[in-house]
Amino acid sequence: MSTTTFTNIQDFADGQLLLVNKPYKWTSFDVVGKIRNAFKPLKLKVGHAGTLDPLATGLLIICTGKMTKQIDTFQAEEKEYTGTMVLGATTPTYDLESEPEQKFETSHLTEDQIKATCAQFTGDIQQYPPAHSAIKIDGERLYEKARRGEEVELRLRNVTITELELTRIELPEVDFRVVCSKGTYIRSLVNDFGAALNNGAYLSRLRRTRSGNYRIEDAHEVLELVNTIRELKGAGPVNDASVAGH
Repeated sequence: MSTTTFTNIQDFADGQLLLVNKPYKWTSFDVVGKIRNAFKPLKLKVGHAGTLDPLATGLLIICTGKMTKQIDTFQAEEKEYTGTMVLGATTPTYDLESEPEQKFETSHLTEDQIKATCAQFTGDIQQYPPAHSAIKIDGERLYEKARRGEEVELRLRNVTITELELTRIELPEVDFRVVCSKGTYIRSLVNDFGAALNNGAYLSRLRRTRSGNYRIEDAHEVLELVNTIRELKGAGPVNDASVAGH
């Protein structure tokens, strides 16, 4: 839980950087919208510095007021994630937003083999973003084209993986920790990891634990932030149900 305290609603207009623990199945925009609504009738700029997929949890940096001018700076920071990949299958979205399709045998894979594969994905690498991603091409997000079944031309992206550590191997599951540059798709990393083993892999769990020098341990829960803002305005607190109904 964060120890940050706010004393005046004006603090947010002057500009605040808020660390939020994004809930499972919320979009990053859901979090922004819930916080922006808490300020009503005040009209304050609110934005996030780095999208998290709906099925991911963890650290989301929210900027308010004048601090929104620095969003690009925070977005460019190095990120750290922990997660779980499942070997032996692939999914169209590279995660659990879609059902596993191609199946592979995993009994022949050894721990040494899996660990050795990390070397291929450490340093400066190239990856294709998932077809189901929020990248815009011709003004439209890729996932919108993919949902219509349209072919999309994916372009290789240069990213940097500073650290890739496997923390648990209990096939078909493999837990990992990764430190990477802005723009890295962990879903793509996992999909490519499976392919490097002549197998398949998809992401089953992802949590952002750090962005730059900011850590998940210092993050607020959404309800906590919303109630803090409402109290500073002189409004009453809201309950869990109203926040959950995002």
